[in-house]
Amino acid sequence: MSETKSLWKAYLALALGTMIIATSAIFTRLAETPGSVTSLYRMGIAAVALGVPFALSRRKQPRLTRRGLWLGGLAGLFLAIDLAVWSSGVNYGGATIPTLLGNAAPLWVGLGAFFIFREKLKPTFWLGLALAMLGALVVLGLDLGAEFEINRGGMLGLIGSFFYAAYMLVAQRGREQLDTFSFFWLTAAVGSVLLLIFCLAVGAPLTGYSQQTYIYLLMLGLFVQGGGWMLLNYAQGHLPASMVSPTLLSQPILTAIIAGPILGEWLSRGEWLGALAVLLGVVIVHRSRVHSVAAAK
Repeated sequence: MSETKSLWKAYLALALGTMIIATSAIFTRLAETPGSVTSLYRMGIAAVALGVPFALSRRKQPRLTRRGLWLGGLAGLFLAIDLAVWSSGVNYGGATIPTLLGNAAPLWVGLGAFFIFREKLKPTFWLGLALAMLGALVVLGLDLGAEFEINRGGMLGLIGSFFYAAYMLVAQRGREQLDTFSFFWLTAAVGSVLLLIFCLAVGAPLTGYSQQTYIYLLMLGLFVQGGGWMLLNYAQGHLPASMVSPTLLSQPILTAIIAGPILGEWLSRGEWLGALAVLLGVVIVHRSRVHSVAAAK
């Protein structure tokens, strides 16, 4: 009975976490702050809010290993770059398209595992990769105007997905050294420091925004980064990846649904077809890798 209850909690955490993360592009768009500043507040608020719980959780635990700290810091670097680039993409191209292309990370994770970890990939992986890339080209191509200017927001979302893939590859090793809470807090703390240094270096304005903007930034830090990601981390610890990853791919669809009435961003029929091709390709890629890993065991 307790195991069934634990599974229901995990499913509920997965559903709520996915819905919360789907609002991140909405709050980012509404905040109207530079991508690096938005990401700094998002990660910084989460790190500060969870600082005391993290310290208390470590009181009776062994010291963090040097390798764990290094991997957590590297993951924080990649996640900070991903969020800053993606947030800039949302400012340029709206909430939906950058979010959609930002979720292409599993494609690059698969390729990274192929080249770095020598993981064997099935033919279906390459089929999924080709389908997703075709869908991405359709989405980006629909924004080609008379001057052949590609949608910068979508391109930034795609670039951000490379860094999120790097984060995921590092996280695979980091989670072997650190527990979920420690890894989560360390990446947020390191990412915040690095983003602060970057913002100060380029002269990005950190203050002087409206009260409404600060509310949106607070929601990103507490509600999205703190609440949403912690729920997903809980779900990932109790449910198989074959369940969690495909469910997370519903995030861009939820974002598109929310962005319509709130931001007035409505996808055309062609954009929907391209978006579905990207998501279907990512699902195929994920399932091919899950089966490959299972067969190797």
